[in-house]
Amino acid sequence: MIENATIRAIESELSRLDSDGMEPGECARRTRVLTHVAWVPRRWEEAALAVLGGLGDRHPSRTIVLFPDPEEQRDALDAEVSVERFGYGRGEPAIASEVICIWLRGPRAKAPASVVQPLLVSDLPAFLRWRGELEPGSPELDQLVAVVDRLVVDGGEWDDPAATYGRLGELFERVAISDIAWSRLLPWRRAVARLWPDIAEAQRLEVGGPEAEALLLCGWLRGRLGHEVALHREDREQLERVEVDGLAARPVGAEPLSPVELLSAELELFGRDRIYEEAVRSLP
Repeated sequence: MIENATIRAIESELSRLDSDGMEPGECARRTRVLTHVAWVPRRWEEAALAVLGGLGDRHPSRTIVLFPDPEEQRDALDAEVSVERFGYGRGEPAIASEVICIWLRGPRAKAPASVVQPLLVSDLPAFLRWRGELEPGSPELDQLVAVVDRLVVDGGEWDDPAATYGRLGELFERVAISDIAWSRLLPWRRAVARLWPDIAEAQRLEVGGPEAEALLLCGWLRGRLGHEVALHREDREQLERVEVDGLAARPVGAEPLSPVELLSAELELFGRDRIYEEAVRSLP
């Protein structure tokens, strides 16, 4: 742990770790395809670190994990820096990714962009994974959105998905947005699409599942059909049942993706998802 860290100290530690432990004739190649920033409030630390650890060499990157700690009395940064090597062996080059964990103590939690911006890798896309509640218009979110290319959220992490989706459209013209709840819906959207044309005039959608997924599915159906569709939801921890005007939609041949696989897939997307944006704007 580097207490009272500075950006220069973090960069110096990265340089030191690049060659630390290397034997003569061996080398590590830092192969970075993106900068991955994660905003991780305390309640999400364990889940976030488990997913980040599972990404491994799927997306060689500079990963900057921000742990906001606004209640701390100190006005400081603490940091841990590591270089992870994959495919490492005698005489063989390794792929090396950088992981920078930064604790934003006290007032520093209100100015995350000032920490992230100098650590971004120039000329590479930057993704922001925002864990937990999303408050469009919050200073921390606004700052980070201004320095990244894509925002990755999960509506299933929000206490009030309907209210948050109602404000999410404010961000669509500022940053491309991915929603892991939307990605979890893909097999179900395909299953509903197979009901066409019998659902062309559908009026009722019944869902047994989480609120975020149910809302997005209804918004998507409304947007695609071009008319109102009433949503009736039975609460479930996972999406288990979808019926459109009494016709059951059943996904086939698709195993649910793990949290690691879901985030990995989002890090391969770069453009705006207009269908997702339409679904959010069409929510009941």
